[in-house]
Amino acid sequence: MIVARPQSFRRKVNAAMEFRLSEVELPPLYCPLESAVHPHVRHIEKRAVEWVESSGMCASEREKAWVVATHSADFFARFAPVADDDRLLAAVLWVYWGFGFDDARCDSGPLSGRPAQFNALAGQVQRACETDSAVADDRFIGALQDIMRRFRSFAPPTQVHRFAQAHRAWLSGVSWQIGNQAAGRMPGLDEFLAMRLLSAGGHPTFALLELATGAEVPDRDLHHPSVQALTEMAIMVASLDNDRHSLHKELSHGQADQNIYTVLMAERGVPLQEAVDQANVLRDRILLRFLHLHDRVRPTAGTDLATYLQGLRYGVRGNNEWGMRVPRYLSLGHWPEELEHTLPAWADEPSDRRPGPVEQAPCIAWWWDSDVG
Repeated sequence: MIVARPQSFRRKVNAAMEFRLSEVELPPLYCPLESAVHPHVRHIEKRAVEWVESSGMCASEREKAWVVATHSADFFARFAPVADDDRLLAAVLWVYWGFGFDDARCDSGPLSGRPAQFNALAGQVQRACETDSAVADDRFIGALQDIMRRFRSFAPPTQVHRFAQAHRAWLSGVSWQIGNQAAGRMPGLDEFLAMRLLSAGGHPTFALLELATGAEVPDRDLHHPSVQALTEMAIMVASLDNDRHSLHKELSHGQADQNIYTVLMAERGVPLQEAVDQANVLRDRILLRFLHLHDRVRPTAGTDLATYLQGLRYGVRGNNEWGMRVPRYLSLGHWPEELEHTLPAWADEPSDRRPGPVEQAPCIAWWWDSDVG
């Protein structure tokens, strides 16, 4: 069921969440997955920051500081800890670019509430992702073309094409999100989950695994229902975790109109704390299914597929280790500062062990189908 609300509803939700945020207890995360980070992450970060500074994609020193404060090198170095340095650098550059584009053109800025204008730009951006001959005057396009040239210099066309299609999926999800923002429309849970798979940017992020590691997963393996389900579940868990990590940032910027908490609050009429608890249950049930299915698929996987599957595991864990520390989230919207590393709080047990599909979410029920695994 779709739940629509006027613009005033968004303001009411933001006000309610901000008022209660200090009283909300975020439960520890259950994440029994391996932790790893690339050994040369600091050197790669230095090279990446130099690129950000010279790329021309940042309009001001403040904007550049926010991009650098994403620590995108630390983020993706946890997804691909065994990658070649230059391959990893290229992947990291896209993550920095993606965060910069998201902040300036998606979450805020002049196009964040203007879907027609954003869609026109998204078309130009996507074409620049697909061909070096595309020309446009937006400052993010030249930087993206430089990244894509790097990908083409070392990766076979199949992997570059997969990334470009994943990039298109992300932009389509962002277009949906911006359309909702412009209309003051709150989606229902099932629609939100289906489109959050796209708008969160998980598809291009995990498509970077092949580019960074050099793995060439055969089509028959990558597109097998079980592997597609594992990919989607990894994206969904990471997306829900990011809604948690970014809660303070979004509230401080007045951007909390669409996340798992506001969706549950609107659809089920529950307060923020209950929405937090329900979201954690949903997330843990998806993660348990991911673990179960992974353990069935991994033993018969070839070398390249096994590398990809391990990258999914590293990514879910690494996304949390990064998200619990990065100034982008912990600075609460203030000018980003280096913060001391904090120790993540991990749960020993999942919040819910019920098997079977999540209720009221038919769009993801197929992850539990018997023919998936």
